[in-house]
Amino acid sequence: MERGKMAELESLETAAEHERILREIESTDTACIGPTLRSVYDGEEHGRFMEKLEARIRNHDREIEKMCNFHYQGFVDSITELLKVRGEAQKLKNQVTDTNRKLQNEGKELIVAMEELKQCRLQQRNISATVDKLTLCLPVLEMYSKLREQMKSKRHYPALKTLEHLEHTYLPQVSHYRFCKIMVDNIPKLREEIKEVSMSDLKDFLESIRKHSDKIGETAMKQAQQQRNLDNIVSQHPRISGGKKSKKEACASSELEVKNTSPMSEQDSGILDVEDEDEDEEVPGAQDLVDFSPVYRCLHIYSVLGARETFENYYRKQRRKQARLVLQPPSNMHETLDGYRKYFNQIVGFFVVEDHILHTTQGLVNRAYIDELWEMALSKTIAALRTHSSYCSDPSLVLDLKNLIVLFADTLQGYGFPVNQLFDMLLEIQDQYSETLLKKWSGVFRNILDSDNYSPIPVTNEDVYKKIVGQFPFQDAELEKQPFPKKFPFSEFVPKVYNQIKEFIYACLKFSEDLHLSSTEVDDMIRKSTNLLLTRTLSNCLQNVIKRKNVGLTELVQIIINTTHLEKSCKFLEEFITNITNVLPETVHTTKLYGTTTFKDARHAAEEEIYTNLNQKIDQFLQLADYDWMAMEPGSKASDYLVDLIGFLRSTFAVFTHLPGKVAQTACMSACKHLSTSLMQLLLEAEVRQLTLGALQQFNLDVEECEQFARSGPVPGFQGDTLQLAFIDLRQAGRRRWIPQSPILPEREVFCCKC
Repeated sequence: MERGKMAELESLETAAEHERILREIESTDTACIGPTLRSVYDGEEHGRFMEKLEARIRNHDREIEKMCNFHYQGFVDSITELLKVRGEAQKLKNQVTDTNRKLQNEGKELIVAMEELKQCRLQQRNISATVDKLTLCLPVLEMYSKLREQMKSKRHYPALKTLEHLEHTYLPQVSHYRFCKIMVDNIPKLREEIKEVSMSDLKDFLESIRKHSDKIGETAMKQAQQQRNLDNIVSQHPRISGGKKSKKEACASSELEVKNTSPMSEQDSGILDVEDEDEDEEVPGAQDLVDFSPVYRCLHIYSVLGARETFENYYRKQRRKQARLVLQPPSNMHETLDGYRKYFNQIVGFFVVEDHILHTTQGLVNRAYIDELWEMALSKTIAALRTHSSYCSDPSLVLDLKNLIVLFADTLQGYGFPVNQLFDMLLEIQDQYSETLLKKWSGVFRNILDSDNYSPIPVTNEDVYKKIVGQFPFQDAELEKQPFPKKFPFSEFVPKVYNQIKEFIYACLKFSEDLHLSSTEVDDMIRKSTNLLLTRTLSNCLQNVIKRKNVGLTELVQIIINTTHLEKSCKFLEEFITNITNVLPETVHTTKLYGTTTFKDARHAAEEEIYTNLNQKIDQFLQLADYDWMAMEPGSKASDYLVDLIGFLRSTFAVFTHLPGKVAQTACMSACKHLSTSLMQLLLEAEVRQLTLGALQQFNLDVEECEQFARSGPVPGFQGDTLQLAFIDLRQAGRRRWIPQSPILPEREVFCCKC
């Protein structure tokens, strides 16, 4: 019964649905009736619907018939239209049927395509999963391949970074794969391999640095030289001190002192290849010549591997060994400046590298380590310089060495190393430099004195006169008034010696440059060295000339005149030193020149030598004396030897006119006294026991000749009979010694010695 009710309900619902569809068909436009009909075919009651439709059609037909009956003509028209609609409906039905058939056929192909699409989507999903897995694995393989390539090309620092990325980033993502486990097992071996190879590169770097330290140092010293030249230029031109001067210009100004040499290239050795520099090219930085990457790589590798301390100890130990080798000077270093230059270049190169390592690495070397090395280097360098510089006998070499030491000190000071001890040592070398200068100037003075003609300098025209006056500070109003030709009172060695003293002062000044000394210290150093030149070197040379056996009285007289003028020129030397040092002579503790004493001593020695030579000449003449003490008659004139002696004395004292008055007077008095004494000795000789009146008269003629010479005033300045008194003892001695023995024989009077 319930089923019946349910069936009845379903029938009612179906009927209501069909009724609705029919209403839609009745009220819907024919163009949109397709969906409505489709809903009928989608259901299962299309048969009943057809019945409903037929019933509805019949109802409409009856209504139409009624209407047609009422409106026959309209009915006919409607029937006609319905017939048309029926035909169209049939066409529509056929189209729907055909469309359905096609749809069913197409649907089969779509179902097949859908199955294929389903399989394709499944494959696509599998491929995507595979790609995702490969995406994780490929970077690992690529990194491992990159690692091998880097190690093969000896790029160990990037290799280590790649290994770190591989181990910590990529391998953990694919650690469950077997090939990853193999890679993980190889990582320690790879690390050890990188460690060994990087250490080998470091050893190559250290070896290369040892070989090329001189080139690095040379470049650093060139830079220091350029900077010093630039500073000098800026200090000389303060107006342009705000501008910058290029290295090229600085290099041009130091071209004479620093030679360009091309650095040597070493492949993969830590030394970069550098082209030869022309004079106009900039000097590269010392650090630019060095590739420090092996040190950085090895340091980083050992740091990552936890062996940084081992690396630091190894590096410092090896560099200490290299420092000892660098600080060992060659045995022949003192022979040439290049030997010193190479030695300094190696030391500078060593410490430039260490300074760069100090500032570019964190703790590989520290300041205490650098200071320790520098203290050792400083002590060994100073000891080596003291030893080798003591062999230098050439002042030019010593001066060049000093300039090289200053450049060496300035270079290292620019890198922060204390160099006060080097400048203190230079003061010691200054003493040696002074000694070498004194030896050199000793030869110069000897050559000047030996080549001098010891004659007053003749001048024939104004140009020659001005030239001499320009060389030596001499002023004489009377000489200037004299017409040409005329003569200077001194010989050529006076201006030559004077100028050589000035050259010596210039040479001393050159050594004091760049030593960071005050003007007072420079002045004191120059004055002390000049005093040594005057009191020791020049004095010895003058004494040697004066004491020579072949020196004549004319030369001695000229030496006295020359030393007198040189003594007067000492004040000009004082002014000369004052002008170049800007230290006034009145300054406290200023050393005075001892030139006055030097020239006075030389003059006194020459005077003594004149006295000695005069006496020797007198003795030589007296050796010719041949008195016949038993002669009966005297000669008509004085003895020939005495006449010649007096003539010699007259000509000699005529030359003494340019001597200071006291010197000439002393020489003349000394000669007369010596002559008187010598004649007295002849007269009073023990062998002469008796003599005749004729012999005594002849001797009296000789004494009178001497007295006449004394009265003639051979040297001006004697008062009254002062010079004649030199012979008074001779007369008195003759009277006291000789008395008449036989007055009975007047024609042959004989005098016997009064014993």
